[in-house]
Amino acid sequence: MENIEDLYTDYLLSSFGQVTSTGLSSLLDGSISHDKITRHLSGGASGGKELWLSVKPFVKKYRTEDACIIFDDTIVEKPYSKVEGHNCYHFDHSKGINVKGINMLNCLYHSESEKGTVRCPVNYHLVAKLLHYCEISTKKEKRKATVTKNELFRDMVGQVVHNQLPFRYVLADSWFCSNDNMKFIHKKGKRFIFEIKANRLACRDGTERDNGRWKGIRETVAGDAPVEVYLKGLGIRVLLVRQVFTNKDGSTGERFLVSNDLGLDGAGFMAVYKKRWSVEEYHKGIKQNASAGRSPANSLKTRANHIFHSILAYVKLEKLRLANGTNHFAKRAKVYLAAVKAAYRELNRIKGIKVDYEPA
Repeated sequence: MENIEDLYTDYLLSSFGQVTSTGLSSLLDGSISHDKITRHLSGGASGGKELWLSVKPFVKKYRTEDACIIFDDTIVEKPYSKVEGHNCYHFDHSKGINVKGINMLNCLYHSESEKGTVRCPVNYHLVAKLLHYCEISTKKEKRKATVTKNELFRDMVGQVVHNQLPFRYVLADSWFCSNDNMKFIHKKGKRFIFEIKANRLACRDGTERDNGRWKGIRETVAGDAPVEVYLKGLGIRVLLVRQVFTNKDGSTGERFLVSNDLGLDGAGFMAVYKKRWSVEEYHKGIKQNASAGRSPANSLKTRANHIFHSILAYVKLEKLRLANGTNHFAKRAKVYLAAVKAAYRELNRIKGIKVDYEPA
């Protein structure tokens, strides 16, 4: 019996345009009907649980106690699809505007060992804005989710712990740096490193805290060395550090990082937190290399299953990277070059031109 999941993920990795059931059926010369592929995409369950069951054997080969789980969300843009629960408008922080698409909250496992560095998704959730409400100031109808991203975040952290996948740090940007999230991770016996907004209030010792003498964190951190502080409303002592960076245009900026690992020094802070960039590469990979946004499907179930297969396709690329050392984009470039060469040969055949060489 054909493994349609395996065939479809290969199709996503080898395609450079829209991906459809008809397209895969044609690629296979009709050996599998497009109706059969459509039924596969419109049925069955797909989600964080199914992803974990699929990647569990692979991830456990590379698990380490010092691993990180990294959280971030991304938007798979679907500008021409109708608005519904999953495919609706979300604020894109990189663009500063609302865009129409499917918002995904992702959990990426980042582990470094003598076997290699693995970056594998272990959980995800598609954000559904199912509640309709009217904004009084604008009198416009809007949507919102029944569960917040921070609630989903805590649920996903708890699920990774429940799955007994070892890790030391939880990494995320300032969106997830809430007191509830930090308390939750601390109670689980894990460490966090979050970017924190500069408008948060802190103090250096218990006396200042008890007397309510809170200051902005810019006033609390002197220089670039980490300092121990109390954050307003948190209740546990944390380590705060200021990082100054230079932009591409030569301008400088700053950001603040916070952790409950009081043994970190400045270099340790940066060495661990820079791993968070892996999730940005993951988002880019599933969109550009695994065709996450290239399905024209209209039904909610088919869209969700297509994205699930895109994630599995990314995992295939990660396995290939670990096997031979070539990064995802280099592999896709080789596939693209081979496709162009095949198209060139076919064009010349149609034109009746004999090609005197066989491209490598």
